[in-house]
Amino acid sequence: MIDLIKKHPVLSFCLFTAIMLLPNLDVIDVSIMEARNFITAREMVNDGNWFLTTMNGVPRYQKPPLPTWLAAFSGILFGIKSVFALRLPSIMFVMLVAIGIFKISQLLVMDTKQSLQNSFIAITSFYIIGIIIEEPWDIFAHGFMCYAIYQLFLLFEKERGYWKHAIIAGCFIGFSILSKGPVSIYALMLPFLLAYGFTYKFKHFKTKVLSYLSVIILAVIVGGWWFLYVRLQDVDTFKAIAENETNNWSSYNVKPFYYYWSFFTQSGIWTIIAFISLLYPYLKSRVNHLKAYQFSLLWTLLVLVLLSIIPEKKSRYLMPILIPLAINIGFYIDYLMRCFKTMTDKRETFPVYFNFGLIASIGITFPVLAYLFLKENISNHLVTYSLASIVLFTLSVLIIFYLKRKNMNMVFRLTVLFFASILLTALPLAESFKSTSYNSISNLKIEAESQGFKIYGNNYISPEMIWYFGGKIPFISLDEGLEKLPIEHKFGLLTKEALDEGVLLRLRNNFIINKITTYNLNSVSEASKTYKNRLLNVYYIFERRS
Repeated sequence: MIDLIKKHPVLSFCLFTAIMLLPNLDVIDVSIMEARNFITAREMVNDGNWFLTTMNGVPRYQKPPLPTWLAAFSGILFGIKSVFALRLPSIMFVMLVAIGIFKISQLLVMDTKQSLQNSFIAITSFYIIGIIIEEPWDIFAHGFMCYAIYQLFLLFEKERGYWKHAIIAGCFIGFSILSKGPVSIYALMLPFLLAYGFTYKFKHFKTKVLSYLSVIILAVIVGGWWFLYVRLQDVDTFKAIAENETNNWSSYNVKPFYYYWSFFTQSGIWTIIAFISLLYPYLKSRVNHLKAYQFSLLWTLLVLVLLSIIPEKKSRYLMPILIPLAINIGFYIDYLMRCFKTMTDKRETFPVYFNFGLIASIGITFPVLAYLFLKENISNHLVTYSLASIVLFTLSVLIIFYLKRKNMNMVFRLTVLFFASILLTALPLAESFKSTSYNSISNLKIEAESQGFKIYGNNYISPEMIWYFGGKIPFISLDEGLEKLPIEHKFGLLTKEALDEGVLLRLRNNFIINKITTYNLNSVSEASKTYKNRLLNVYYIFERRS
């Protein structure tokens, strides 16, 4: 099995990613950012809005369309209502990130095993997986850019035959721009260029000037044509959206410079290992490839610095740092695999025992903790609970077994399997934690259509609600007078909160108003810190009086 993985490394981590993520791809509820993307994809397919993109019938040019096109194509193939289908392309780009890391690592260390380990570190890093749901455009932008950086690396290193790498790099940088504008250029490529220039220098720069220019020209053409098209077709809307997006960078969600300093925690199970991998004075004499380690460390830190300069900060913006960080972690893992058996200094061994012992403790205590959380629901999920408990407990015991024997090769592999097993066996249990107040809106459209009336929204309906509704919800305002209300005899209305008595009293002269239900997409109870009022909508039916 190990030999097969070494012979087909790319196939091995792509298959691993598929097995880890695909079976439960639609278990987690659609996030607000996903909902926006999915609605736009649905309207591409249903309304033909492929270039002048819309959300709920309103122009949405905040995000370039390439990820949405891919989601829409997947929806055409597997069902435009399917969350699985619309999330599927993002899984392909987790694979592309892993391929890019593997290829870059091979150029750095000329070691297939270490390069393979780096890819597995990446695809088991918490936020590389989390970002595909929280901010789906990012994995596309950074996936394209990661592969573009690999091509740039080849362009910089080769003395001949480098033009094809210039063309591929230019196209993939363009694809990245067409996924999320210049974000990945700033957050991933610019730090790479600075780190490469400082560590390896740009060789034969003058002889390659034309190829470098071709990269820039191709990137601008491939990545910029849609922005130009929209700018020419819908000038005023494009300008307004562009100004708003630009202002957000300096005035929205502003955080201090040091906000990202705990970035290594985004790697999840590798947090402690990631922190140690950043300790240059400790590792510089212990790694096999010092210059390559210097490069990955500098690349990681430059991403941190450049992201920290931007006033607007969100934890999800840190995702690109996990790409060079995975390579950086790989140097420390390689050192542990080579030398852990002979280590005697407790200052070196204790963090390792603590990190992997902590991971193992999660699996060992999982059966008890899951049982306490499930409580009376356990009978409805007995098979899933039993499978998850057996798998995670067994892997945890094996991690401890091999950790005691200082076999870091096996500890690493088991840790990777442990992470995958959580997503594969334990994630389905999340459905059992849904609040009893959860009330999906997914049947409302069909019910309204069967009774022959339309649904409207009062002022604001969340993107998640619109997505699960399954179609557009036109907005009206109850404050603009009766002449602005729908002319139909009967219509449904979704409101952000219950209508107050004053509004009801004013409208009841003309309408019979019945409050039907409250739709609630919160999976958690109202006492939870993650409970969101925007996921609530009160549903009324209005009928005109004769």
